[in-house]
Amino acid sequence: MKKKRFLTVLLSIFLPVTTVFLLAFSNLISKKPLNHPVSSQHWPAPKAAKRPNIVLIMADDMGYSDLGCYGSEIPTPNLDQLASQGVRFTQFYNTARCCPTRASLMTGLFQHQAGIGHMTKEPNNAINYDYGVYGYRGEINRNCVTLAEVLKSAGYHTYMAGKWHLGSATADLRPRQRGFDRFYGLLSGASSYLDPVHPRGIWSDNEPVEKVSQPFYTTDAFTDHAISFLQEQQDPQPFFLYLAFTSPHWPLHALSADIERFRGKYRQGWDALREQRLQKQIKTGIVPKQWGLSARPDIYPAWAEQDTTKQREMDYRMAVYAAQISRMDQNIGKLVDQLKKSGQLDNTLLVFLSDNGACQEGGVLGGGQIADINVPAKSGAISYGAVWANASNTPFKGFKHVSYEGGISTPLIVHYPAGISQKGKITATPGYLIDIMPTFLEVSGATYPTQGNGQTIQPIEGKSLMPVLTKGAKQLHDFMFWEHENHRAIRFGKWKAVGMIGQPWELYDLETDRTERQNRASEKPDLVAKLDAKWNEWANTHHVFPKGTMKADFRKEWNFFKVAN
Repeated sequence: MKKKRFLTVLLSIFLPVTTVFLLAFSNLISKKPLNHPVSSQHWPAPKAAKRPNIVLIMADDMGYSDLGCYGSEIPTPNLDQLASQGVRFTQFYNTARCCPTRASLMTGLFQHQAGIGHMTKEPNNAINYDYGVYGYRGEINRNCVTLAEVLKSAGYHTYMAGKWHLGSATADLRPRQRGFDRFYGLLSGASSYLDPVHPRGIWSDNEPVEKVSQPFYTTDAFTDHAISFLQEQQDPQPFFLYLAFTSPHWPLHALSADIERFRGKYRQGWDALREQRLQKQIKTGIVPKQWGLSARPDIYPAWAEQDTTKQREMDYRMAVYAAQISRMDQNIGKLVDQLKKSGQLDNTLLVFLSDNGACQEGGVLGGGQIADINVPAKSGAISYGAVWANASNTPFKGFKHVSYEGGISTPLIVHYPAGISQKGKITATPGYLIDIMPTFLEVSGATYPTQGNGQTIQPIEGKSLMPVLTKGAKQLHDFMFWEHENHRAIRFGKWKAVGMIGQPWELYDLETDRTERQNRASEKPDLVAKLDAKWNEWANTHHVFPKGTMKADFRKEWNFFKVAN
């Protein structure tokens, strides 16, 4: 019965949609900004006389095992090289969703504190993601500061190329208005790679680009503009570059030459691919053998059950997805080459991660028809399917949206030759998005403000990763917390409690079972009660509650959260 209930809940998430996921709660609170305690944190200047440049690169909807250095068969030589000369984290976490991750990453706060507990408002969006309460306004608020604002105040040039997705309904929400000197990219959450048009089109600084020059591919364009920003800088001041790719988020758009490299390579199917990736992860030290492989959900068919035509189609879908990742890696190589040529690579702190686990949106066997793939005008959920996403998240269960390890785990690569002596190290120290802001503050010597934007700024939540990177620290946080769409989790040392929407807590020992195969909740009720109390304490002090109410309740029509009794 428990297995059936789990599968029923999962199935409700795998519907071919990209619309709304949130239960309504009452008791609205004031829309006025809240006052928060003044932060007492101060970050000392780094020991090095020359402050480093900072490059932050984010992939979009990429699974835990999709890079070569994390177990993939997809060639990613440039990221692999950065990993071999830097540090790889095996237990780094995001929020399980695009814009909440970006809100947390940019502010050093939990996403609810920044006002994006769910999704963001966009121009011409039929759904209004402002729920009328502090944690769910659908836009980044003014009780926080962005990485760009803090680093700019410390004398850094600040550049961004790629996906913003932190609100765009009004002009004051754009990147240029939140600390970036230059911007080229998307304000929205997704668009065509080949011919983006408004309202999901390209912006250059504060101006919409009405028509892009062809041939065009977003991954190339974002990187080219990022490099141009660096080349145009004439003074010796350090820079902060945020390069936020849309790869490999749907739609399935890739360049023909890249696709041809992968066609036919996935005819062994998703089950064989998961096992292949797991063995590589074990061999390279990313995953301990004892964790094993999470079971393929029963609602997913076996590869052998597909006829030849469907197998050919699914091979093609995965080939396009692999091509998207390959093209992203090629572009990261272009950026690294530019840093080498300018003599800046050694003194650049470069961080790479993904915004959530692999994406199951669009359906079990993918969204859209095979004829829709690579059609420039198609910008919706033309996707590779939950079966391939399950392989992308090897060895974990769960996906984008949920708080199982497959939803919240991301590769994290840190490369900083001038500041990190460890080369090729793999660390299992847990960390998450709120730790990026304090890390950048520490290396830059910037000071986190207590006042800004005409408001009191909320105290920073995270801790610097530098003790992990330079001294091998084993623990940063006593407790770690997650919530998205009422999927929740809390981690305490090796123990993790996770709850799907409307379901009781499950409990897993991540030291021996990070693939979350053996629920220990019934064995340790006292620990579950302790973690439940701690999670609720966090949720009630970090604007997870109250939830508010959607302006238009599409949930009644779609019945997304039907749960078996």
